[in-house]
Amino acid sequence: MKINKLLNLACLSGALIFGSCSDDDDTILIPDTQFEVPATYVFERNGESTVSFSGQSTRIAMSEEIVSALINETLTEEVLLDMFAHVEGANDFSDASLNASDKSVRSKTAASRDYFSSNTTIGDAIRVEFDSWIKSQVAEVFTNWTTPATEGVAGFIEEGGADPATRYVNAKGLEFNQAFGKSLIGALMTDQALNNYLGTLVLDEADNRTNNDNGVVADGKNYTTMEHKWDEAYGYLYGASADPANPNATIGADDNFLNKYIGRVENDKDGDFTGIAADIYNAFKLGRAAIVAKEYDIRDTQAAIIREKISEVIGIRAVYYLQQGKNALEASTIDYASAFHDLSEGYGFIYSLQFTRNPGTDAPYFTRAEVQGFIDQLMGGTNGLWNVTPETLQSISEAIAAKFNFTVEQAGS
Repeated sequence: MKINKLLNLACLSGALIFGSCSDDDDTILIPDTQFEVPATYVFERNGESTVSFSGQSTRIAMSEEIVSALINETLTEEVLLDMFAHVEGANDFSDASLNASDKSVRSKTAASRDYFSSNTTIGDAIRVEFDSWIKSQVAEVFTNWTTPATEGVAGFIEEGGADPATRYVNAKGLEFNQAFGKSLIGALMTDQALNNYLGTLVLDEADNRTNNDNGVVADGKNYTTMEHKWDEAYGYLYGASADPANPNATIGADDNFLNKYIGRVENDKDGDFTGIAADIYNAFKLGRAAIVAKEYDIRDTQAAIIREKISEVIGIRAVYYLQQGKNALEASTIDYASAFHDLSEGYGFIYSLQFTRNPGTDAPYFTRAEVQGFIDQLMGGTNGLWNVTPETLQSISEAIAAKFNFTVEQAGS
């Protein structure tokens, strides 16, 4: 596909800015310099791939093991904290390659250049919150693993329905493993992709633009530093994909983080968000091709599209889980385990809202204070989720949807 540098993906994103789009092929015909966009995310130099995001694949794999470990009641606080803050060579994971890695999940949590380089106090506080969820899981939930959960008492609770399951909650009904995992989608994957690697502070740092203009590759590598930074953002979405060059073939099935929930939103049963996966992927692909073509305005326009669409995914899933929890609480026979499971996932997606990025303001769609306000409403009763009302869940849902281009009804089904 050929893209004209003036168009900036306008036709692909559905907002025509210049000229018109042809229905006959993928070539956008506007007189000016054009550049090629590959059919899949394949970019080469001298016949060899220039795409690399192994660090992101590693952190996704580490995150999977950490979240799974949070429901292994035989593990200690020390073991779990060590997994989160892994150091090279420590025997923290089942995979030897992860143990050998110098990467860790904690070091990149709430650590983006744009949001936290000048606000390290908040980044530190967020990492401490993740630590506290691990500690509370051990201290409150593991110690009550065989205790039936009741109002104000941590323990297990049985979920009924067609797919029964046992859930493990604290005294306020919160599943820490779900809150941790879904919050990590924002604090790690979303924050690093949107607010670090797609930001001009990283992409254009030092001599990156000059080197990219002149085809100067990173030391010992086949890619320019700018190319690599863009690919690292890509890796937080597709780093575990069966075919990273064509990830939408299995979108939603490749990890339990951003990839999974892009797939869930794409495949919403009512079709309200069909096409969002293609919008995100196409923007990544065009932005990367624009870097090769040295068309940085187009690159930055695609970054804005990605920020908007991924932020929308976070907002949609926050509302979805709040609405599912509301439905469970309004049922004639309340299945508290089902309600608490949905609301614990909703808690994590609400927490993740503070890492979203509104391309119109370059700030989160919701501030940390606003997010904390939602969480206080959700958990603020004497016994937290045991006391939250459907009216409160509806109110939070409406407040979230109002910042985005979807309705509560669209997101909640």
